[in-house]
Amino acid sequence: MKTRAELLVGVPAAAGAVALVTAAVAALEPHVPVLSLGVLYLFAVVPVAVLWGSGLAALVSVASMLAFNWFLLPPRHTFHLRESANWLALAVYLATGVVVGMLAARARRQREDAEQRRAEAHAIADAAADLLRAVDPDAELARLGQLAGAVLDADGARLELGARDAGPSERALPLEARLRTVATLLVDVDAPVDDAVARRFLPALAALLAVVVDRRALEAEALEAEALRRSDALKTALLRAVSHDLRSPLTAILASAGALGNAELLLDEADRAALAGAIREEAERLDRVVGDLLDLSRLEAGAVEPHRELWPLDELVGQALGTLGEDAARVVVELDPEAPPVRVDAAQIERVLANLLGNALKFSPSGTPVVVRAERGATELRVHVIDRGPGLTPEERGVVFQPFRRGERAGAARGSGVGLAIARGFAEANGGQLWTQDDGTGGHFVLALPVAEAIPA
Repeated sequence: MKTRAELLVGVPAAAGAVALVTAAVAALEPHVPVLSLGVLYLFAVVPVAVLWGSGLAALVSVASMLAFNWFLLPPRHTFHLRESANWLALAVYLATGVVVGMLAARARRQREDAEQRRAEAHAIADAAADLLRAVDPDAELARLGQLAGAVLDADGARLELGARDAGPSERALPLEARLRTVATLLVDVDAPVDDAVARRFLPALAALLAVVVDRRALEAEALEAEALRRSDALKTALLRAVSHDLRSPLTAILASAGALGNAELLLDEADRAALAGAIREEAERLDRVVGDLLDLSRLEAGAVEPHRELWPLDELVGQALGTLGEDAARVVVELDPEAPPVRVDAAQIERVLANLLGNALKFSPSGTPVVVRAERGATELRVHVIDRGPGLTPEERGVVFQPFRRGERAGAARGSGVGLAIARGFAEANGGQLWTQDDGTGGHFVLALPVAEAIPA
């Protein structure tokens, strides 16, 4: 159905076309038999049919034959004809005009339908590309709503996932797939939505959205399953660590305390001091293990909040050496006195350095040195911790920072297997990085800390 605006343009244009062809026929009448010129009115019928449809084209056909009869067929300026053959010619011209107009209008409708279907196909292709590229389909809903509105000739359309109720001035078009409402297209209640186009286009868009929504749900389920798997693995490793690293010092403490409390054992002062020292040593070891497990749980939960201050590197290294006891004598420190300070949490970075140095000393042959060296980069200060131990295989380098991973060539070395995981966690919490480097001479760890910004003078 034509709108009023289209008719306001189409009716004067149709009248003008009839008048123009009538003038052309009158100009040709002295040279051509007038009856044969009636076919020229098709030049008025066809454009009107193409531009405004078959209804107005039929009116143009009738008007053309009336104008032909009135102005050009004798007797002129009347609708009476002298010859009966003229009536037959007019009837043929009229029928021809109506049929040609209908065919032209049909061709126009087919062309418009083909263009509409092509626009729908392009819109579906664009939507598929956008949704497959996007990580979150919610971010693409605004653009998809505009795309669907353009196809349905509904400006201001918006798309929302799931079933939604229309507002007071809106119309809700559900997008259904697999017996569920995947999304809802909300358009203005006065929008001239073609229901046939909506029935054809919206199910295709709904099927595409359903695939993306289902994929997102599957990805979420996969992530949840992976998180559960890692949690189970972490719990298993934690139980193993607890069963060994907590039970061993507890057993030693209980045995030493039992010996001290046994009145039947005759112990001299040296024996009592040795047992008391053993209890203290194992209790300190137990405290370190518990502290490591608590730190690891805080890092895993993202609950570490560093309190950063400006610190020189040599002071941080010195504090870390102070936690190593007698083994600190094996550490060779090669620091540049001009090295810039770093803005870090001193306690956490001290813990990182102590864990790296302790790990290097534990896996180095007795009596061999461990080297701490620093080099300055453009935006970071790199601290190298190098030992002469067996080093790491490529497989070990890939998992050495995972919790409860002990080196395969550690021998009888003790440890909870969380020291390097804690070191990396604290380094990253302070804006740094920690990695291993293969140089063929032993273990080599690199700690990179961001250089503090210079304070303008």
